[in-house]
Amino acid sequence: MRKPLRTEIGGRPKGDSAARQIDAADAVRLSRYWYPRYWPVWLFILWLRFAAALPWRMAIMLHKGLGRAAGALSGRRGRVVRRNLEICFPELSHSEREALAKRFYANLGAFIGEIGIAWFGSGVHKRFRIEGIEYLHGALAKGKGVLLFSGHFTPLEISVPVIKSLVPFFAFMFRERRNALFNAMQTRGRLRTAHVALVNNDIRVVLKMLSRNAVVWYAPDEARIDSGELLPFFGEPAMTSTATSRLARLSGATIIPMFFRRLADESGYLLRFQAPLVDLPTDDATHDTRRLISVLEGFVRECPEQYFWTPRRFKDRPGGLPNAYQSGRVESRD
Repeated sequence: MRKPLRTEIGGRPKGDSAARQIDAADAVRLSRYWYPRYWPVWLFILWLRFAAALPWRMAIMLHKGLGRAAGALSGRRGRVVRRNLEICFPELSHSEREALAKRFYANLGAFIGEIGIAWFGSGVHKRFRIEGIEYLHGALAKGKGVLLFSGHFTPLEISVPVIKSLVPFFAFMFRERRNALFNAMQTRGRLRTAHVALVNNDIRVVLKMLSRNAVVWYAPDEARIDSGELLPFFGEPAMTSTATSRLARLSGATIIPMFFRRLADESGYLLRFQAPLVDLPTDDATHDTRRLISVLEGFVRECPEQYFWTPRRFKDRPGGLPNAYQSGRVESRD
């Protein structure tokens, strides 16, 4: 029988929020959040429950429509999305990038509906086509854990409970939010869709989970200036975490590339596990991360409209590189 979750992470003090698993009890004490400043979050939670109550196809179509409307009113955030597309896809014309941005916002809207379905709904498994499960099972047979290498794609939330159903022990990383109520609800949702929810900078706990042969979702495509290296993403330098390689080397875990997307015919989703990369990890984490980012770029090119283009990945860069969101624009090819 598995030990209680606090024991699994080595009994860390509850106050050490940067290096502990979020305790489920913290996530269910919601009575403290009835003050007016939390009311907008409660309305959002009610909307998520409404989305979960709708038929799946209706929920996705509704939220795609809302996403398109939000994209048309996106202002500064919309300029960030278009600048990212401009940097990563200079071969596209202005009109092609505009069409891609509109498809992205539709998929971003679907992501909101899928949060509600994943956190409060049921029956998502029947919507998924799963490929390459033999690679995941083969890696687990080695007994040293698995790192699922992927990126931040919009069907993320709805894919997580499916991954949980495929393995004995699944740990999902997440970023803590500033709003206490939303952070509590996010934690509850993640604890429902994974066996363990981990703060995403909790490296020691990740190693502990891998030693128990856990499957850990870990994406390196977002990093702060103090927590990564400057590596090319679609040819443009961006701060990128090298932790995937270092974690695999320290733990002996197998890195399995994982891709997930909404199907083009709106019938459901694809969840695909790929064969581990040969000769990875090595002693050179930077070299390994370049190889992994190449895999991620392939995933993005397969469905660019479903990748998260909202972060300003090319902003905080060392070495005197300019903020790409204040520099000159790539010339349109129209």
